[in-house]
Amino acid sequence: MQEISTTKLRKIALSKQGLLSANSFGSGVSAVECAIKQLGYVQIDTISVVERAHHHVVWSRVSSYRADHLATLVSQKKIFEYWFHAAAFLPIEDFRFALPRMQAIKAGEKHWFENIDKKLIRYVHRRIENEGPLLARDFTDTRQTNTGWWDWKPAKQALEKLFMQGDLMVVGREGFQKRYDLTERVLPAATDTRLPGIDEQAQHLVDTTIRAHGFSGLKSFSYLRKGKELRSAIKQCVQANIEQGKLIEVHTPSGDLFYCDVNLLEKKFRAGKQVRLLSPFDNLVIQRERCRQVFDFDYQIECYVPAAKRQFGYFCLPILFGDNLVGRMDCKADRKSRTLHVKYLQHSVDSEQFVQSLGKSLLEFMKFNACDSVLVEHALNPGLKRRLQKVLKDSKTG
Repeated sequence: MQEISTTKLRKIALSKQGLLSANSFGSGVSAVECAIKQLGYVQIDTISVVERAHHHVVWSRVSSYRADHLATLVSQKKIFEYWFHAAAFLPIEDFRFALPRMQAIKAGEKHWFENIDKKLIRYVHRRIENEGPLLARDFTDTRQTNTGWWDWKPAKQALEKLFMQGDLMVVGREGFQKRYDLTERVLPAATDTRLPGIDEQAQHLVDTTIRAHGFSGLKSFSYLRKGKELRSAIKQCVQANIEQGKLIEVHTPSGDLFYCDVNLLEKKFRAGKQVRLLSPFDNLVIQRERCRQVFDFDYQIECYVPAAKRQFGYFCLPILFGDNLVGRMDCKADRKSRTLHVKYLQHSVDSEQFVQSLGKSLLEFMKFNACDSVLVEHALNPGLKRRLQKVLKDSKTG
């Protein structure tokens, strides 16, 4: 076992995540494809206080990103929608590793909905088979009442059931509504559809995690995945990779244990001093324990926390400065007034370089959210707020 500093771990993680230097994946739609392959997945989320998470995560790594790039890759059959630890865009090469979950749901594993009318499922499937790709709204809801967003009409439930069990795939979206078609018509002919065994599944999770982060704790390999058999297989896989000289066990001065790609230990990494405003669902920060261990940053998205108990705001964005997470910014994009509101700003640094870079990143984030102005409403440090407002003003008039 070898000791490693958290500074080195941070640089390894940021480098593998494509966040250590600008546009490390290149530009345009090909860069978006490279980024998704490297990260292993990009989480899809419905919250639109600022630009949705899947767009935000990619934009943080590919500055030339446009909202139609993901749709282009779906239409080109280079990525697909399914489940990683949450709804996500995945490389099409990884389709076979979604098959165990699909088959489990088809065999009766509980998902969102139970007791869906089998006749309705056959009816929905038959209509898509005969008519081609359809949206949920193409099916009429005959009920008299609707009790809320999650009270999906029966046909929508049937569509999601067919999607989750692998009979349908998403071929595009209108707004945020999925358009479904038969998997057999969507999946590229050359796609590997062999069902992976548990050992293959474990190796895939280990490979994906190490490729995306460079290192991992044992629990992180199976993040939000159930099953003692899988966890046991991952443990055996990690041990085999150590014996083969691919991974090495390392520990931080505080005693946290990780398994690291041996090729990264002697590699030199150089971090700039730019600010990046990350999505709460960014691959770098989604695992709270790892965030604490590596970045000494206790981050929690608070949109699921009762308003009275929130510390930093409904949708606070982690602030990355150079190679460290240094604060949070609660933002909201008002599309009517085209104003990006900074409702709360908390930070642990206030150097002039930080303020200047934060101002530049805020203006870029403003444009990404199709806004024309930034309004800083509250900051933990009033002095920094004044300096930041001056930077924003000077940048717009300069």
